[in-house]
Amino acid sequence: MEISAQNVWLMLSSAMVLFMTPGLGLFYGGMTRAKAALNMIMMSFISAGIVGVVWVLWGYSMTTGDGILGLFGNPFAHFGLQDLVGTPDLIKAGFAATFAIITVALISGAIADRAKFGAWAVFVPIWVTVVYCPLAYMIWGGGLMSAGGALTDIFGQVIDFAGGAVVEVSSGTAAFVLALIVGKRHGFAKDPNHRPHNVPFIMIGAAILWFGWFGFNGGAATTAEQAGLIWINTLVTPAAAMLSWLVVEKIRHGHPTSLGAASGVVAGLVAITPSCANISPLAALCLGLVAGAACCVFVDLKYKFGFDDSLDVVGVHFGAGVIGTLSLGFIALPQDGVGGGLLYGGGPQQLIAQIVAVLVTILLSGLGTLVIGRAIHKTIGFRVTHEHEVTGVDLTQHAESAYEFGLTPHGHFRQQQAHLSSLIKRKPEPAGPAAEPASGSAKEDSFA
Repeated sequence: MEISAQNVWLMLSSAMVLFMTPGLGLFYGGMTRAKAALNMIMMSFISAGIVGVVWVLWGYSMTTGDGILGLFGNPFAHFGLQDLVGTPDLIKAGFAATFAIITVALISGAIADRAKFGAWAVFVPIWVTVVYCPLAYMIWGGGLMSAGGALTDIFGQVIDFAGGAVVEVSSGTAAFVLALIVGKRHGFAKDPNHRPHNVPFIMIGAAILWFGWFGFNGGAATTAEQAGLIWINTLVTPAAAMLSWLVVEKIRHGHPTSLGAASGVVAGLVAITPSCANISPLAALCLGLVAGAACCVFVDLKYKFGFDDSLDVVGVHFGAGVIGTLSLGFIALPQDGVGGGLLYGGGPQQLIAQIVAVLVTILLSGLGTLVIGRAIHKTIGFRVTHEHEVTGVDLTQHAESAYEFGLTPHGHFRQQQAHLSSLIKRKPEPAGPAAEPASGSAKEDSFA
């Protein structure tokens, strides 16, 4: 058997990126309440299942080859990947699939605790087909913003090495739109129980994401020199972002937190994604400091503007994605002594190209998500009922619980549901010093 080192590395990177999706599930699962942890993890897992099938059937075809008006590839060009059997292109197809999987999984964090699992399962394949595949084709596959594309000829070549626009800005935009469609959680910004239930899960998930991101950014490296630059940048940017997040958190709230450290790491990883192969390590360090501090502020904007981005997808992925993508207009290294960002004397051309890429991504993802989300919400409904939300989507959507609280025999979903529903409907006991709580009162049986 003969196989090149580059193909081995690409296969390993593909496995690392795929591992990021269950890592994301842990990260998100720890950030939810205990009664929604499994649902959050399942939203990541089902994304892998659905997108894996879509990618083999038509997804990969839509991101490569001869395109239609520069917007998307022919869905039947490599249908079923039959024509790629016996070629190393199957490795590239697998690597590309893992990007599509985690992109749509990222969106789920914005609608935690309150979305129907069936509605999410319908949303995933449609969004990947209508939004992700065209965007990936336009920037990476030979479309409008690729080399020789119509928008490239006008505004210049966009730099998006590993997905600042394709992955981060698109998922962050979709998360914002979907959060508006589904609406706020009951008790948003008021209920103190809307806080992470398992911080170790969050830290483990962030660690898996950081590990996988070396494959995410480095999988497409073509030389040892480029791979080394990517590796160091993927190390230093999240490291710096974590530190700046903690400093801002200490100044604003009085304490550096574990959640802040994990979120800072993710913000730095998002920011370096588009520029990992095109900026110096010193610039990457500065980018991390800016992204971490900025995103620490961005995540609180949901309270000011009143939209319930449950797990800070907009604040971190959209915020850092835009920062990282636009930063190339200032700090991109010249290629063979030509071009580069403003700080290297390259002129405004690169910044203009990056701005256009961000705007096109926001427009496509925003409108696409709006149409898909509204259609689902108006037909089968995207949101669970109030009773099911209070009971917990783990029980009502999956008949499971991440933890055994000893309320009823394990696995007896109907008994648990009936018991918890009765607690929701129970009238409060009369107040007063003489009133004694009844046996098994709502206070005793509360299910956080």
